[in-house]
Amino acid sequence: MHVQTTSQGRWIHRFFIRLLTIVLGVLVYWTLGFMVDDIRTIPGPKYEYIEHQHVDPALVTQRLHLEKRIAELSRTLENQREKQKIIGDSSNNLQQTMTQLLELQTLGLQKNIPFSETEQTNFTTSLNLFLDNQKKYQELSQAVAEMLEQKQDLLLEKEQIEQQLEQQREPARKEYNALNRSHKLQMAFFQLAILVPILVLAMILIIKKRTSIYAHLFWALGAATLIKVALVMHEYFPSKYFKYVFIAALLVAVTRLLMYFIRSSAFPKTEWLLKQYREAYERFLCPVCDYPIRIGPRRYLFWTRRTVNKIVVPGNPCSEQEEAYTCPSCGSNLFAECSVCHKIRHTMLPSCRHCGALKDISARV
Repeated sequence: MHVQTTSQGRWIHRFFIRLLTIVLGVLVYWTLGFMVDDIRTIPGPKYEYIEHQHVDPALVTQRLHLEKRIAELSRTLENQREKQKIIGDSSNNLQQTMTQLLELQTLGLQKNIPFSETEQTNFTTSLNLFLDNQKKYQELSQAVAEMLEQKQDLLLEKEQIEQQLEQQREPARKEYNALNRSHKLQMAFFQLAILVPILVLAMILIIKKRTSIYAHLFWALGAATLIKVALVMHEYFPSKYFKYVFIAALLVAVTRLLMYFIRSSAFPKTEWLLKQYREAYERFLCPVCDYPIRIGPRRYLFWTRRTVNKIVVPGNPCSEQEEAYTCPSCGSNLFAECSVCHKIRHTMLPSCRHCGALKDISARV
């Protein structure tokens, strides 16, 4: 059986094939993302509408009225406290003035200087203003205390209303959560209804067309869709469920890969086995058991796969006469006479290196 080999192309071609495969995967991922984002725009349940159906409007109105009154009282209290501060500062100034006048009067008495009529008038005026300010300050303090008490009553009433509203909001929240979960499941279903068929199609194409020259297109489509499906499932499904789905998918994938490699090892394909034989001949090792092929000038040397290129071969290899050779370790026939040109050829490779005669190697595979 003749094994048909395909050209690998120049390295620049292989580089751009891999690069454009990645670019194609990114573009497919973006396209799927646009489709998923469009599905997400479907409106879901609105909490305000559901709450309006469960909550008593009269309680809401009463709460708003209380909040308005509390805000007005807070502003009034702030103004009253500002007035208290101004009056307190004025009283402190008047007190300092009277203290200074009293000190002057005391000093004058010590020196037998009588207190003038002007000074007496100033002292009396300051004292009257001070007493008047103290009276206003007391009135403001009384008003602030009453407003604080009133504010506390309003806050208590508001808290009671909030408790009633909270009891009414509880069924609204439950209904909203249930509707929201249902909406998320619908979004997940719609998105997966688009992504899963694409993923299945990509997997079928990869399995059936994996040897095609356009296999990179199918790999890009499959990888991008698989990533998007995983992200959608992670977004909409609970973590405790998603981890089992993810582990199950990994188990299936690893099991399939393990079975694939076991079958490949037990029943290798012709082209893969031919590549193994070719690499073994290049290293002068038996393709079956890796025993060194000691033939010609290498008859008395020792090497391994890693040291084969470091061995210095004595003499002129081209002057050695070719001869048939059988591996002494496993008994595999490695070199034999060609049936066409009657020269020594590789028995495990399809073509004779002298005349190019083809040989059926399917029996070895």
